[in-house]
Amino acid sequence: MQDLAEGVAHFQRGVFPAQAAHFQHLATTHRPSTLFISCSDARVIPELITQSEPGELFVIRTAGNLVPAYTPNADGIAASIEYAVAVLGVSDIVVCGHSACGAMTALADEHDLAALPAVAHWLRHAEASRVRTACAEPGEDKVSVLVRNNVIAQLANLATHPSVVRALAAKTVTLRGWVYDIPTGAVDQLDPVTGCSAALAA
Repeated sequence: MQDLAEGVAHFQRGVFPAQAAHFQHLATTHRPSTLFISCSDARVIPELITQSEPGELFVIRTAGNLVPAYTPNADGIAASIEYAVAVLGVSDIVVCGHSACGAMTALADEHDLAALPAVAHWLRHAEASRVRTACAEPGEDKVSVLVRNNVIAQLANLATHPSVVRALAAKTVTLRGWVYDIPTGAVDQLDPVTGCSAALAA
């Protein structure tokens, strides 16, 4: 907690003053261009990876970057997606997986999750990732393949949400799948059909 308090003090003294006008603008304006759905993993920081400024990303973070398919029983994730698309009018939605994902490792290695019933229940949203056939890279391990499969599966789940369906039909939003490699900083973009990846071009 001491580290966090010191961080707040540094922000207030050394960061905020230089951007005070921008924060004043943000106090009355909220128009992010991108909904960014990433894993809750502490090593994956969307704003750092994309070098985005405050106000540019609307971020949803879930274990395993999972996006439950739409059901009438709306939850916080569904509500956030609907708000980002229907109210904020984001033009892009990124689902970003990452290397060494704990959720995907648990699935790939069939970990015993009996002591973690909430985690086990949540991971059912990744089941489709197991049956997809990915475009595997030479020497690629099963966790890496599953990470990619999972991003594609979550894009498919995302496309079941009514607000996303309407925006796709109107061609006002684009869905994108990314995978971030923690040790190298590389970001690959996935083909939503084949699952094959290519380095993200600037």
